[in-house]
Amino acid sequence: MKSSFKFIITVSVLAVLVVAAIGYGDRVKSALEHESNTADPPKAAPQSPPVPSTTLELSESQLPAIRIGTVRSRPFPIEKAAVGSIDFDEDLSVQVFPPYQGKIINALAKLGDEVKKGQPLYTIDSPDLLQAESNLIGAAATLDLTNKELARAKELYETNKGIAQREYEQSVADQQTAEGALKAARDAVRVFGKSPEEIDSIVATRKVDPKLVVPSPMTGQITARNAQPGLLVQPGSPTAPYSVADISIKWMLANVTESDSPLFHAGQAVQASVMAYPGLPFEGKISTLGATVDPNTHRVIVRCDIADPKHELRPGMLASFVIRVHEPVDSVAIPINGVVRNGDGTMAAWVTADRRHFSQRIIKIGLQSAGHYQVLEGVKSGELAVTEGSVFLSNMLNAPPSD
Repeated sequence: MKSSFKFIITVSVLAVLVVAAIGYGDRVKSALEHESNTADPPKAAPQSPPVPSTTLELSESQLPAIRIGTVRSRPFPIEKAAVGSIDFDEDLSVQVFPPYQGKIINALAKLGDEVKKGQPLYTIDSPDLLQAESNLIGAAATLDLTNKELARAKELYETNKGIAQREYEQSVADQQTAEGALKAARDAVRVFGKSPEEIDSIVATRKVDPKLVVPSPMTGQITARNAQPGLLVQPGSPTAPYSVADISIKWMLANVTESDSPLFHAGQAVQASVMAYPGLPFEGKISTLGATVDPNTHRVIVRCDIADPKHELRPGMLASFVIRVHEPVDSVAIPINGVVRNGDGTMAAWVTADRRHFSQRIIKIGLQSAGHYQVLEGVKSGELAVTEGSVFLSNMLNAPPSD
């Protein structure tokens, strides 16, 4: 009976263990299923965005918005541009100082007047001229006296030996000395600009004229006037009473970059323009290149002679100039209005084969001249391309699709 009791107990324990094992398995399975249900679902693999089409088809109503032309070659000059300023040609400009100190009596020319070489500009009351003319009168009087003395000595010497030979020779020497002194006095007055006739008049009348006339040393235009009656002027003391310049030639002074300086040389043709006369070119040439480079800006001064026969340029004007540094090159060209800059910075043109379907072509541009771009890559000569209205096509290409 005891063995039967033990058997029953053993079976009961095993049953309890089986039930516990089954419950634990159910709980583990339930936990795994819950974790599986709460985990993030797997992400889908990223897909590349669709490549937009670069081809458009225009309707009959859209075609008038563009113009089409055949791509051709054209010459592109190789030029360099710079900015400078206009100035007088200092080689053809002069400040008119008086040769001697004095006070201005009359100012005879006005600012902007055209004057000829030798034309009087102003007169001064010169003490130096007064002294020179006084010496001239004294020398003339001395010569007259020595001439009379010589004539009297000669008469006495030739008749009856009234005077000694030594006295006669002294009279001859005195007369020759007086002649030399008079000649020197005349030259001294002539330096002041007096003509031989005026000098003879001073000698004959024994009257001085301290008025010194200062003439223009060249033909040109009065570019500056500081002459006022009563103003004391002297040689080389600023400011000059007058400045005269030949204004048919102007200077243009410009600064070019150090890297471009080897491309320029004297004699190169220059075409300049100023804001006052848009579209009007002024022709000239390079006359001088700077001998040094500015250490701060690393630029070199280029001086150009610009022809200005109509006197239209004014000193101080801002000017730009273009210099052709090499012979022109022939290259494929497309009008500027036929080129569009894309958002990524590339340049594009639109080409067509049937004048109805248009394809965008990425191109590489170079020089620019006369409203055309030089095309280095992307379009060939003979192809049909949009010459005006490329922006219209690009806007259509980039427009969002309609619903």
